[in-house]
Amino acid sequence: MKNINRRNFLDTSAKSLAGATLGTGLLIATNPSESFSANEKIVVGVIGTGGRGSFLAKRFAIRPDVDVKYLCDADGRRGNDVFSLIKGEQKTPIHKVDDYRKVLDDNEVDAVIVATPDHWHGPATIFACQAGKDVYVEKPASHNLWEGRKMVEASRKYKRVVQVGTQTRSGEYCLKAIDYIKSGKLGAIHLCKVYNLKSGSPYYDKPDGEKPDNVDFDRWLGPAPLRPYNEQTMRQGWYNKWDFCGGDFGNDGSHQFDLARWLIDKKAPTEIHCTGGNLAFDDDRETPDTQVASFKFDDMVMTFDMTQYAPYMSKTPVDMRDKDIFPYWPQNSTRIELYGTKELMIIGRHGGGWQAFTTNGEVTAEVHGRFPNDEHIGNFIDCMRTRKRPNADIEDGHYTACLIHLGNISYRIGGQKLRFDPKTETIIDNEEASALLKRNYREPYVIPEEV
Repeated sequence: MKNINRRNFLDTSAKSLAGATLGTGLLIATNPSESFSANEKIVVGVIGTGGRGSFLAKRFAIRPDVDVKYLCDADGRRGNDVFSLIKGEQKTPIHKVDDYRKVLDDNEVDAVIVATPDHWHGPATIFACQAGKDVYVEKPASHNLWEGRKMVEASRKYKRVVQVGTQTRSGEYCLKAIDYIKSGKLGAIHLCKVYNLKSGSPYYDKPDGEKPDNVDFDRWLGPAPLRPYNEQTMRQGWYNKWDFCGGDFGNDGSHQFDLARWLIDKKAPTEIHCTGGNLAFDDDRETPDTQVASFKFDDMVMTFDMTQYAPYMSKTPVDMRDKDIFPYWPQNSTRIELYGTKELMIIGRHGGGWQAFTTNGEVTAEVHGRFPNDEHIGNFIDCMRTRKRPNADIEDGHYTACLIHLGNISYRIGGQKLRFDPKTETIIDNEEASALLKRNYREPYVIPEEV
């Protein structure tokens, strides 16, 4: 068993934010290993060592069946703490690098963890699949709808296990919720309401500055357009800019979107409408602080409400996720409500549990939840050995990201109602909207048409 400081690992907050970034250029595919013996160590590399990447590096490294060989980031200032913690505590030496090609060209590496900003999720995953590596990629799966489908194609073509970091997919309480829904006790569900109602503060850009010597900003930008170096953009400012992210609608909201879509058993919508704006703060963010979207499926409507300013709303507290306590649902930021013809179900992500209600607030069924972060990692490792599809397979991640991208497209073109063809994954009769299904990729960080 490893001697890594377990207390430090276990105390690491699950609230850590997704990290900064990766290497440059395309890569040459290597010969993939198809399976592993029961006693064989899995060797991984972490691409992006900010808050979320460092957290995942620790959670993978603490496993007795995993060694972390690489910590990779275009920002050489990142990853030092986790490097020092892991160094010397495993048989495989750990290396800190700034070019992800060094990770993908190493035949000893079996899998990569992609914990970069969102705009690198698609390219890094596809390049890793081409190199014969399995992938654990943070949410949301993609930066745009087109590249999400390319991620699925790469996973299937190169026979790679690709797990998206929507951990609730590995929650036992969610499986019990699905069983309850399938039992018919809720009745037919025609309305699903999803929430991401959070507090926040204004965002203001800071001046561009001089790039540190140990930062490769071109590589950090990757497929995004060139811009002057800005320290704030590299840290957390990227959350608020379309070149890198879909705002909190896609960032934190992806967890609720994914759980809701799983519960209602739907893939892609046929009609989409989204409105909102920077209504609470007159600031510098490009993405909205208030957003409301609706998605029409064949027999159901899903709505999504988002705020970035409501101080009285809160996520399920971390310590509550491992206790038999339900959140106070009316002020829970990240709840999902399923309105059946017989009963109402309210469910939380990341261990919030669920309750079913009939009239007068009577609870007809309830299941407490646990935060299944380590179970999700374990499912990924198990699937690497068995070659089965993981709980949060990339195609599920892609369909969830479709909701995010389509909602944001509707918002960005002035709240126009969109019609979508799920079979071709195209927007019908709207050139302005269709142009946003794919980004312009900057050389040499281009995803090819044929992955």
